[in-house]
Amino acid sequence: MVARDTRPNVPVADRILMHLWEQDHQADHYLVNYEVTRPGIAEICALHPPNVSRSMRELMTSGLVSEHTRTIRGEDRRQKTWQLTEDGRAEARERISEMRLKMVLVRGNDGKLLEVRADQAASHLRTSLTLLQVLMHAQHEGVLNFGDIRFGAIVRTESADLPPPGSLSLLAGAHSTYHTKPPQTRTVHGRSEQRDTLDSWHSSEVPAFALSGIAGCGKTTLTSFWMDGILEKNPELMAMYYPCQPWDSPLGIATSLLHRLGISTEALSDDPYGVIETLPLKPGARLDLDLYRRRIVAHLQDEDGHRGEQTQEFLLILDDVHNLGADGNHLLGALLQIAETASMRLLLISRTSMTFYDRRDVHTRGRVQELALSGLTIEEVTQWLDTLDLPSKAPAEEIHRATGGHPLAVELLEMYGQTLHDDWLRFLDEEILDVLPSDRREILALLAVADKPVPWVSLANAANFDGHPPSDLIERGLMLELRDGMWLHEALRARLLREVGAPLEERAKKLREASD
Repeated sequence: MVARDTRPNVPVADRILMHLWEQDHQADHYLVNYEVTRPGIAEICALHPPNVSRSMRELMTSGLVSEHTRTIRGEDRRQKTWQLTEDGRAEARERISEMRLKMVLVRGNDGKLLEVRADQAASHLRTSLTLLQVLMHAQHEGVLNFGDIRFGAIVRTESADLPPPGSLSLLAGAHSTYHTKPPQTRTVHGRSEQRDTLDSWHSSEVPAFALSGIAGCGKTTLTSFWMDGILEKNPELMAMYYPCQPWDSPLGIATSLLHRLGISTEALSDDPYGVIETLPLKPGARLDLDLYRRRIVAHLQDEDGHRGEQTQEFLLILDDVHNLGADGNHLLGALLQIAETASMRLLLISRTSMTFYDRRDVHTRGRVQELALSGLTIEEVTQWLDTLDLPSKAPAEEIHRATGGHPLAVELLEMYGQTLHDDWLRFLDEEILDVLPSDRREILALLAVADKPVPWVSLANAANFDGHPPSDLIERGLMLELRDGMWLHEALRARLLREVGAPLEERAKKLREASD
């Protein structure tokens, strides 16, 4: 996880001053370009046109900008334009000297993520981006990827350690954002029923599969193991595995998908339906998802025969979808529509329940199949323990009761011989419990002292909580909504019960009084 927000924040006034400084060669000209008009400034600085006029009035009051009415190239009528004054030029130079020192994230041609100064980003990306363009892309998207088609042609340098001329192509760095094979993970123990469920989905007509579960419960491990088997049976299957990061954007995922499908601006690119044209070329511009979806469907189906062949099957796996948040819902919905129409299968992995589809899509429409991954069963834990050479006899029932069958806990037992290793407890605290609000944690702590599911009315009274059951706890699988009442994940129950003494007794008393 990124510890802080690495996106630079460029104030509106600084954007305008930097842009007018870049266009200062047009100062006092009778005929000027579109870039110094209100719509031109709005487009380049990612502003609404009314905000341009408002900001210009403030800058003119400060004596940094002057307003003129001039003839625009390619236009029939004269328009308002702006240029820097002498004081504005001095102020722009000062602002630029500050802005060039801001740090931005760049993913180079080798796939490594670097944090560099804004004025050095263009050289790392081998493009002719201006300082303002670098900052605007970084502010809106977080990471600038080598080979992004919106950055223009790659600029060839004279460095001797670069590949020979002709070996570089647009989107050359996009391959570093995804994989064509599953990641190497630990050995899978048990999960035969879940693997059968995935096999059943893959052989069915259901376009999408949603796999959810708490952190570290083995979602990626299960998917990787299953994907290995699928690729072994069908080596010709086109697959794409994309691990979503906290800084990823829907536009970045959409761009990587085009790269995997072999779509680019190269002369030999297989793009007769113009899918590449749907990507926005300006920072801050929105992706037209409807047009993007329609053209990808046309590309995959190729009903007009422009490609000469249809894509037989394409498996798209998006891991850690929860990192996209609500911003990714529209893209996921578009991908689901593509999977319904074309030969694409969509597998989504998330720590939380996904909200871009509803219950009807699962139970009546047959659009999505779900699987909530829990801990290993007692039988699976027993089989795993039988393969280990532990220093002391560890009863499977005790381990399952203490860990909830969480695979990470059993794996640490295999490595260190401790039923509850410090790393396991630290994992539960840092990844799950410590990030919860205090009222949510108290609800889980109350459930931990119960010996059976508790009706929500009684639990809410004991926790002094108003309203419906917290959706964030249910979506993340931390609290389970059963027929008899509310319950919690066994791994969390064991962790919360380690808090002994007065707090534990007080919670048990509250729960008894609320249940009476």
